[in-house]
Order: sequence, then structure tokens, then C-alpha cells
Amino acid sequence: MNYAKRSEIIFLYDISWANPNGDPLDANKPRIDTETGINFVTDVRLKRTIRDELYSRGYEILIRDTFNEEDGFLKDAKRRAIDFMPEGVTRTTDKLTAEQEKLLCEKILGCLDVRLFGCTLPYELKKQSSSVTYTGPVQFKVGYSLHPVKCEFIKGTGAFAGGEGREQKTFRQEYVLPYSLVMFYGIINDRAAKVTKLTEDDVALLLEAMWDGTKNLISRTKAGQVPRMLLRVIYKDNNFHVGELDKFINFEYEKEAESLRDISDGILLVNNLVEKLASFKNHIECIQIKIDDRLATDIDLRASLEKNGLRVETIL
Repeated sequence: MNYAKRSEIIFLYDISWANPNGDPLDANKPRIDTETGINFVTDVRLKRTIRDELYSRGYEILIRDTFNEEDGFLKDAKRRAIDFMPEGVTRTTDKLTAEQEKLLCEKILGCLDVRLFGCTLPYELKKQSSSVTYTGPVQFKVGYSLHPVKCEFIKGTGAFAGGEGREQKTFRQEYVLPYSLVMFYGIINDRAAKVTKLTEDDVALLLEAMWDGTKNLISRTKAGQVPRMLLRVIYKDNNFHVGELDKFINFEYEKEAESLRDISDGILLVNNLVEKLASFKNHIECIQIKIDDRLATDIDLRASLEKNGLRVETIL
């Protein structure tokens, strides 16, 4: 089997007059580091984008909204586990046999998001409580903006009256960012890939879902997100990767950070990244890239990588 290879991923996207990742414990405001003014986005938000895109393409996804047929309520994790039980197993079954446990694991690994991100899925039978646990080969750090941001508070009129017999419509309020260029760093672990049976074909779907899924977000708070750059460094050696590639990328701009409104307001500095990768070129099998036409960089990224003896492929 063509298992996924040790890799590092860099993904950049931007958002304008929207909320990339609201904090439900703070009036759904965009998440901002109060010390630096940097906007941050959880890895959970990115994984949700990926899962939704893959599910829309017809792939089975474990972590998604499913409902009980009896009462229409959302299923909890234990109810969700029943969906993957071998034929004939119900919640009233005493316990699973060794063969049934094997079949359960195989069915769960049929979910693409489990092969990518892993899972911990508890299940409870009449005389057995246990769980299926996999560590995900693909992990992302918390994403962060490449510049300080400013949060804006917007009030507006709702679509309906505030109640029966009232003539006034309700009011709505929301917090948005005029602009944020967000970068995510991720890694693919080849050892964990063999456990979840993650393949290179699966990784190709992951990259497609990151790019296309970001463009396909259509909720009011997420509409307008645009993927700007996606880069994957594939290593020859299973036990080696450079690490922290995001530290070698910066966004340079002349105006005040809080005045940024568009990707054209700055230039992405990638020369340090190229130099870092070139210094480890003997360990690198290939670099896959996809860059939005409107993203300006200090050097021609693809040409510079190839000039330094690195093989480059375009992500389709």
C-alpha cells in the first residue's frame, strides 16, 4: 500500500469583513491574542472545513452531525459508534468478540477523516464499555494571522419582528475583521499513517479539500475566504523533517497593520523558506505547491525552488 509519506504543510488564506473563527464563550468574537493583536484560528475550524468538503464529495466522515431516527436529536458519540458495529450487534449485545472488534475498527477506518485526523470513539454495550482510538497522522497547529488585526463591531436590523403584535424588527450584532491573512502549519506522520492506513491518494484529497473547501464556505461569517498558498514538503526519510517551516514566512506591508484590507496591501516573504529548504534538499523528495494569482511574493517561489535543485509539482 502507498502509505502517506512524512511531510510538512503550509496553508495560507485570507478573509475580509467576516469572522474566521468565533469564540462561543466571548460573544462569538474573532479570536485575538490580547498581547500581540494577532488573530488566531483553531485547528478544529480548519478540520471542519476539510470534513465538510470531503463529505460533500461523497466520502464517509465520522465527525459530522447525525441524528437519531427515534427522536430526531443529535447522536452522541456512543450512539454514533453503533452506526459502525458489525451486522447483528446492537446496544443490547453483551460484548464484542475479537473478530467483531476487528470489523468495527475496519469500518471506522473507512471514514476518511479518521484516517487523516484519528479519533476516540467510545461505545457501550450491555456488558462492555470501551472505545476505539487512533492518533491522527495529520495534525495542524493553531493558525494565526501574519499581522495584527482590528475587530469591528457591527449592528444591523433583523429580518423579522421581535414578537407577536410588534411593529419593530429585531436587531442583530456581530464582530468581524476587516482583514486577516491566516497561516496554518501542519505535519503528516508516516508512522501513524501506517496505523490508520492513510495513503498518498488520501493526502491528495486532503489538499484539495483544504483549497476548495475554503472557497466553498458560504455562511455569513465565513463567506469570502480565499485560499492564497498551499505548500507540501515531502521527505525521502521517514524519520526526518525540518520542522517549523511557518517561522520562515512573513508578510511585509507599508501601511499600518490595522489598515490592511486586501492581499494586495503587502508582499509575502518566502526567500528565507527557500534557503531553509535548499539546505536540506538531500532529504526532500518533492515540494508540491499551489499559489493564488493575486498573491505577491518577494521571489518567484517555484523558480527559486527549482533553481536550488528541488523538484516541484503543482497541486491540481
